[in-house]
Amino acid sequence: MTKYFKTPEGGTREVLRETDFTVEPGAFTAVIGPTGCGKSTTLSMICGTERPTTGEVFVDGRHVDGIGENVGFVFQNDAVFPWKTVLGNVAAGPRFRGMARKDAQAEAAEWVRRVGLSGFERYHPAQLSGGMRKRVALAQTLINRPRVLLMDEPFAGLDVQTRQIMSDELLTLWELTRPTVVFVTHDLEEAIALADKVVVMTAGPATVKEEFVIDLPRPRRVREIRHEQEFVKLHERIWESLRDEVHAAYDRSMSVA
Repeated sequence: MTKYFKTPEGGTREVLRETDFTVEPGAFTAVIGPTGCGKSTTLSMICGTERPTTGEVFVDGRHVDGIGENVGFVFQNDAVFPWKTVLGNVAAGPRFRGMARKDAQAEAAEWVRRVGLSGFERYHPAQLSGGMRKRVALAQTLINRPRVLLMDEPFAGLDVQTRQIMSDELLTLWELTRPTVVFVTHDLEEAIALADKVVVMTAGPATVKEEFVIDLPRPRRVREIRHEQEFVKLHERIWESLRDEVHAAYDRSMSVA
């Protein structure tokens, strides 16, 4: 698929160029590339909020022509309702789909427990830490049991320790329902620790430069697996592919500045 956006000057800017990759059902795929290369736009193409200028996107063998009901999206910024409690936020999806209030709240309470927030059901997002709000966002999305889960740098705003904890929790929750995951990140270590496959994107306009199979055993503990020799080897191989794209993007931004 290829995607152009209009510029303020009235021209067009190519963001994606003949980008093509496959995500296997139930697999965890990480997409990594330089800042501004089009990773988030790729997710928008998959979920149907944006349409490619040329080419097509398929989910479960069906052409994407709008937002699919089986697709969940976890954003970099918390997409929680500030006026709702933790329980109300998590129950929002089932209620929107027509589930009775009592049943929705019972299911939401179970997901609140799964993400480690028992006792915080009546709290509002402003009363929670950043990591706790991320747990709410995960429960809010996973309660709907999406077949495809899109994640756009969901842990970017967290400190290193909380980020590692959240990565472990994400893998545990993913194992419960095994949605197909496309996870965008700038963090190569995070990508390797989480994914079954890492897709490296070129500096914009983005296209797929290389794909790497992450053949590390599961279940994984993110904080521990980074010290494994095979992890270190994978990091060296993927960084060799990614490094030139990062430098190219940096040099381009400096020349514009």
